[in-house]
Parts: sequence; C-alpha cells; structure tokens
Amino acid sequence: MTQFNRRTFIAATASAVAAASVVRAVPAGAVPFGSADTTIPAPPNFPAGIPLYQQRYQNWSKEIILDAIWTCSPVTPDDVVRLANWAHENDYRIRPRGAMHGWTPLTIVNGENIDRTVLVDTMVHLNGISVNPASSTVSAGAGATLEAILQQLENNGLGWVSVPAPGVLSVAGALAVDAHGAAVPAVGEVPVAGTTYGSLSNLVTSLTAVVWDGSAYALRTFDRSEPEITPLLTHLGRTFLTSVTMQAGVNSRMRCQSYTDIGWRELFGGPGASGRTFEKHLDETGRVEAIWYPFTENPWLKVWSVCPEKPPTAREVTGPYNYIFSDNLPEIASDLIGQLTAGNTFIAPAFGQVFYGTTVAGLAATASNDLWGWAKDVQFYIKPSTLLLTEGGGAVITSRANVAQVIADFTQWFHERTSYYQSIGQFPINGPVEIRCCGMDDPADVVVDSAGPPTISAMRPRPDHPEWNTAVWLNVLGVPGTPGMFAFYREMEQWMRGHYSGGWATFRPEWSKGWAFSSELPYKDAGVIENTLPDTYRAGVPSTENWDTARATYNELDPHRIYSNTMIDQLLP
Repeated sequence: MTQFNRRTFIAATASAVAAASVVRAVPAGAVPFGSADTTIPAPPNFPAGIPLYQQRYQNWSKEIILDAIWTCSPVTPDDVVRLANWAHENDYRIRPRGAMHGWTPLTIVNGENIDRTVLVDTMVHLNGISVNPASSTVSAGAGATLEAILQQLENNGLGWVSVPAPGVLSVAGALAVDAHGAAVPAVGEVPVAGTTYGSLSNLVTSLTAVVWDGSAYALRTFDRSEPEITPLLTHLGRTFLTSVTMQAGVNSRMRCQSYTDIGWRELFGGPGASGRTFEKHLDETGRVEAIWYPFTENPWLKVWSVCPEKPPTAREVTGPYNYIFSDNLPEIASDLIGQLTAGNTFIAPAFGQVFYGTTVAGLAATASNDLWGWAKDVQFYIKPSTLLLTEGGGAVITSRANVAQVIADFTQWFHERTSYYQSIGQFPINGPVEIRCCGMDDPADVVVDSAGPPTISAMRPRPDHPEWNTAVWLNVLGVPGTPGMFAFYREMEQWMRGHYSGGWATFRPEWSKGWAFSSELPYKDAGVIENTLPDTYRAGVPSTENWDTARATYNELDPHRIYSNTMIDQLLP
C-alpha cells in the first residue's frame, strides 16, 4: 500500500513538473545568475537547468539576515541529486531552505563564511501533494506547506489530531525540528487511529532523501521499519529530504474557546487546585494554550475541544488564521515596539498591558471568543505577518500527573524573577509566556511496522521512565535587541535544567527556538552544545539508538558533510 501511494505521488509530481518545467523563472526581487547586478562571486560549474539567483535571507525573528546569498530552486528530486554531487565535487555546502520560520541557525549562522554555500529553496517546485484515502496517507514534496497538506487531507475526510500554530511551515522543515501541536488525550478520550499526540515526525511512514550510496549521492527511500530512518525523522538539517509519506486519521470538527478573565495564580495553580485551572481544562479537553503577556494578571487562555456539532454560541469558520487583531497591531503597539528596540525597556509593563487590551478588544470585535470549524481552521493561527519575537525555553518531559506542578513552579519562578528585575529598574523580558502541552512520540501511534521513535526528537520517550508521557512547553518571548534578554534566557534555561531533573522530569530544548544561551547570545554555550544536549539524548535510552548512533548515521549518509554548517559541525561533529 505504501508503494502504491509513493507511485501515485511520483506520477502526480511528474505531471506537475511537466507543466512547470517551461517556467523556471527566479522569484520576484531575486537577481538571476549571470546578471550584471549580482554582488557576490558565482558558484563555479553550477548544474545547468536549475534556477540560480542571488537572494536575501531572513529568519523569522530577523536575527539572522543576509543581504545576498546564492539560492536555487530545483524542479525535481533528480535536480537535488545533481546539486548534491555538484556540491561534493566543488567543495560546497547546500542548505535546504523552507519557510524560514525559525530561530535556530540550522540553515545559516550569523557571521559564517557563506562563500561556498548555496541555499536550496524547496517550496518553489518540490511541493506536490497526493492523498491516498485507501491507506489514509499523504505523500508530499519537501516544500509543501502544512496548510496545503492539511487542506488536501481535509478534502479526503482525513486530518491530524494536533498541528503547530503556523501553517506556512514546509513539511520538511517541520520534520527537521520535530514540530508539534498542543494536544494530549483528554480524560477518557479514545485516540483516533492514524494520528499522534507527539511530533509530526511520529506520523512519517516513509521518506526519500538524497544520501551517499558509497560512490555518489543518490535518492533513497527509507521505510519506517528500517533502523536508519529513526535519526532522519528529526535531523536538524543534517540530511536533505525530497518527499515524505505520512499517516493520517479521520478528520474532526473542533471548537476553540478563548478566556481572558482568569488570573494567572488561579490558572496556573498546582496539582488539585480549585478553580479554572490549566490542569482542569487539560483533563476536560486535552488541548490548552496559555499566553501570558508581561506584567499583566490575566493570560489569554485558548481551549480546543473535539466538537462534532456546532454549539449555538460558536462562530463557524471556514479557513484558518481567525485572530485578525494579532496581525494588525494598533499604532500604539507599533510605537511601543519602536521604543523597546531603541532601548527604552522601562515601557515593558505598558507594552504588556497594550497587548492584553488589544487581545480582549480584538476577540470581542471579531466574535472570536468561540470558534468552530474543521480542526486545521481553529488550530492554525500564526501568519508570517504576526509580531516577530525571539524565544527561549523548551520542553519539560514528565508524567501527566506532574503537569500542574511543572507549570506552577515555572510561573512562580518567572513572576519572582521579573518582579526582582523590575524592582532594580531592569526589564530584560517584554514578551509573553507561552505554555502548551503535547504527548510523546509513542510507538503505538504508528500504524506500520516501525523501527522506533525519532531518535533526537524532544518528544522521544524514555524507556526508563514510561510514566513520562507528556511534554510541557514553557517558552518566553521578547523583542529582538532588548538589553539583558539573553542573560535572562540563560538564567531561565539553567534554572529549568536544574529544577526539572531527577526522578520526576527532564528538560530538553525546543530545536526551532533559542537554547545554549550565553549572557550575550543564544547558541554560544559550548558546554551545553557539546556535552549537555548530547547527554540529554543518551540518558535513559538504549545505547543502540541514541545521540551517538544518530550522529553516526548522519555521517554515514553524508560523509562529505555537504548538509552542514558551522553550528551543526559543533553540535553533530
């Protein structure tokens, strides 16, 4: 069945390529190869027929920006094979590029010499999608967006139980960093076959990558039953996927209710606390997110629930991104951001109050306190135009029974530390706290024969602690350039790693966000990068399937390290 699905996908892709092959123009704003307007040396002997152009690169938070880097857009998987062999023969590196919706320098490193690097934009052509209803699977090119994939699944009565908030992500980019949603089973909930509460990586049934075959780079398909696939399911950019096949389940209608009238002390109460707590909502629906703006009392709580019939009070939606106010900030908010970036950090309390007020007013004005529609339409809510902030934090892996304690401990620590800094006239943090939960990459969720969970996914289960069935995501956001922000993130990261340890929990990074903080910058603590993080993926898992075996697989499949950069060289030498 998997083979049939792959053939269907290849046929669909070939048809799309035939239609598109006559149009190999460069994107708007790019400078094509051969133009007199290029400003950087051209790569030598570049493969003919693959569009090549000089283009700007900018990550999500605008903290990694290059005015010009060579970028290409292969039309077929065979083009990627030619690129890989060209890179090997000419001592170049190629970095797959998707939606650029990320913080971590897994594509480009600030200050890195990129004279011998070419970005490969997968989203222009490698974006075909084919659904096989008979096997409840979808096959997609590396550059297909999550939104487009979910729409095709929806058209066939299928879906995923949990998805990330931004639908713009390319599927290959999402898998590279174990993208996840905000769902665990509600008390008494029967999971839908074909879905998972863990990362999207746990949905993969097969994938195709360009890897070294002993004499050259070539396409190779890995089924979920092959041991070599597990490191590729979450790979941090250390390989190049051209397509994936993923399982799905019966689609569902969902409701999303917003609350802005619950005080943070009540909401984040400890285990068994009375009131309208995070724990209570999680037990009832399994799908909860809290956004707590700085120096405010009441977080914005979103509660999703499976809801086959439209409630009378709910507004039906037929598409995603229904919080319009979050993408159209009032002038006062824009002015405050300008003051923050200018170094006037003392306005952080006013900034938080404005965003809380904007949320309350926006929900009311757009009738968005109670939404109902297909699952993806109430789960996708972050657009590229949403406020660009940087993030620090990560996942606390623990048991479901400990979730309330994890959240209570963190929010109390955060409140005490920000209050202390406020008392001495410092405001290193000015963005919201985001709190979500999801399940682990449970092998039982996979409907085909599986060699195991994604090796270095943050949601990879710990066999020595089978009760650790939940990932609690604790993230803090801030305006890029805020003085003292990275020092605060370093303090927070070290506290989280020390506090959530021992027999009740462990702490793991969110690969797409900030980690390994020095006092000045993220990704600069060599001890964390070279020792602490690898040890996180050695503890409690078999030595036959851990960080070291994953690294060995990457080096075997790409011995010439054409899929790497200086950051990855340090993390995965």
